[in-house]
This record gives sequence, C-alpha cells and structure tokens, in this order.
Amino acid sequence: VQLQASGGGSVQTGGSLRLSCAVSGLPLDDYSISWFRQAPGKEREGVSCIRGDDDSIYYADPVKGRFTLSRDNANRMVHLQMNNLKPEDTAVYYCAAGFGAQVFCQSLQLGGWDHWGQGTLVTVSS
Repeated sequence: VQLQASGGGSVQTGGSLRLSCAVSGLPLDDYSISWFRQAPGKEREGVSCIRGDDDSIYYADPVKGRFTLSRDNANRMVHLQMNNLKPEDTAVYYCAAGFGAQVFCQSLQLGGWDHWGQGTLVTVSS
C-alpha cells in the first residue's frame, strides 16, 4: 500500500493549489481517503474526506467553500483543489486511507487511519 501526496508549493494569499494523492495497493471502493494538515507548532487536523462506499465528502469548517475534494477512480487519485488560500492554510498536508472508516471520515478525526502518505508542504504568504 502506498499513498503519495504531491502538489504543494508556495502561493500568495488568494492563490490556488491542487494537491493530489496517488493511491496504490488498496481498493478505493472499500477505503475512505482523507486529507489532514499540520501547521508549525500545531496539532494535525482534518481537512476533508471522501467515503469509499458512497462518495460522501466532508470538509472542516475553516476550508468549506474554498476547498474541493474529488476522486478519480480510473487513475487512482484523490485531489484537493484549494482556492482562495489564506496564510492560515500554511501547513504540511497529508493524505490517509482507512478501511471503511465512515465515522472517522465524517468526523475528520485523527485516529483510526490505516495508511498515511508523506506530507506535501503548502506555504501561503500574505
């Protein structure tokens, strides 16, 4: 199993980035895929998640209306489109996969995920 996150970079306030998580070695229909982030000096927090069973998508309040999560089953990718970025979005972003994990997905809780990718750094300057 491998989750490979990519797409991070440096942008100015109001800019956009698209993060991608390439997933291999597990059936996407059986796994929820989530994005978390960890800012310097802060705890890791949930950003968004898509359920494997019914494609329900959940967002943390700080990113609602600005971030959009999507899944490309054919290419086994999960994308996080981030628009109108703010300095407070600066963090290392991680993708994670959990078998089933419907409850974890909806609540964006940190624990319970089976596999994690390496992080990709997003820096938003004012």
